[in-house]
Amino acid sequence: MYLQLCECCGVASTARLCYQCDMQREKRQPNELRSIQIQRGFTRFAPGSVLIRAGQTHVLCTASIDEAVPGWRESSGRGWVTAEYEMLPGATPERRARSRTRVDGRTQEIQRLIGRSLRAVVDMAAMGPRTIYLDCDVLQADGGTRTAAITGAYVALCDALAQGHQRELWGADVLTAGVAAVSVGIVDGELLLDLDYKEDSSAAVDCNLVMTTAGQWVEVQATAERDAYSTEDMTRMMDLGRGGIEQLFGLQRAALESSGGEGD
Repeated sequence: MYLQLCECCGVASTARLCYQCDMQREKRQPNELRSIQIQRGFTRFAPGSVLIRAGQTHVLCTASIDEAVPGWRESSGRGWVTAEYEMLPGATPERRARSRTRVDGRTQEIQRLIGRSLRAVVDMAAMGPRTIYLDCDVLQADGGTRTAAITGAYVALCDALAQGHQRELWGADVLTAGVAAVSVGIVDGELLLDLDYKEDSSAAVDCNLVMTTAGQWVEVQATAERDAYSTEDMTRMMDLGRGGIEQLFGLQRAALESSGGEGD
């Protein structure tokens, strides 16, 4: 993984500022990602386990293998990838109640988005009749939790697929591409990349983008929170998001090329 010195405190970092200094700064360049750290092997037992930090947003993504598929999928002989998403009670300034009996609409929307995004780059026939469960738990939320979850879950998925290959559950060519996600918005008339909570809550337009390493879009979610946007605005947001996602691809590759575990 490529490291540089934080311009603020001088510690090794994957970005211009380390994530601690990123938390303290008031503003970054409009086309600049928050400081991103991807730590593999964060927990012991899951085949894939990643802690992704995007500024003050921290998401734990784990990938687990089940050598079966849901009943409705059995006759197909194909695999399945599905996701669950949860924001832990202490992830926000005010405690959030746990989802004990039912999943709220926002949570359901996000976990479906994560599942769709990862399924887009998996050859289900090559997996065979097995399921990979992706669990994305937000430990700390400061905007962009769904996009961070997708980016981190891809790395966890890669590790789970590698372990499954070692166990001879499937061959080596299960992935068809990589995938990552980022948010873009228009705040005070300015186009911004990778919104934190403060930026997101004041955005006139909020857009979540998911793209594969083949340059294909999996999801484009753009909402006029205050002001309607033009086709030109949409093109500019997608161009800015593409640049940010391409940076994320580089960070994913660097994490996967590292040895994994604490401190990588």
